[in-house]
Amino acid sequence: MGSGEPLNNYDNTLKFLKLINDERGQNISMRKITLSTCGIVPKIYSLADEDIPITLAISLHAPTQEKREEILPIAKKYSLPELMKSCDYYVQKTGRRLTSEYIMIKGFNDSKEDAENLANLLKNMLANVNLIPCNYVKEANIKPSENIDIERFKKYLADKGINATTRRELGSDINAACGQLRNNYLKM
Repeated sequence: MGSGEPLNNYDNTLKFLKLINDERGQNISMRKITLSTCGIVPKIYSLADEDIPITLAISLHAPTQEKREEILPIAKKYSLPELMKSCDYYVQKTGRRLTSEYIMIKGFNDSKEDAENLANLLKNMLANVNLIPCNYVKEANIKPSENIDIERFKKYLADKGINATTRRELGSDINAACGQLRNNYLKM
């Protein structure tokens, strides 16, 4: 697991992928590697043209442009239609399934309408949705969706032919889960 946006460091990311795959390196199959990105559209096209059979994971997190812009600043630069077009190109060019990372935020992106919009966005695309309960952060004004709402959302996607899984929660008990790494200051 890395930190930061790998497609903003494109050349070094490619070098790393080739090194980790090389038999003199770690000799890890490209097909076992997933690259996560917030959606740098031009670099997704470039990556597709590299002919490297890795899985691409997109930090989607919202099924509409408006909601995506609220939580991902990059969405203001690359629109959702642009992103999805680049993802479709990646899937068509590589034959690899797209993983759509979707953080479940209570009352924000977990409604039936959100599930409908997500299903429509991903229909006809070889894709898997990874539903991720957001991790509670005391200082943030967001809460994770209830398990029952996540399961309902997942079932709706399945009924529409969209494969979805729910990510296990790890590390939140010690404030080390995704989104929780931060400084804690003791009040004296």
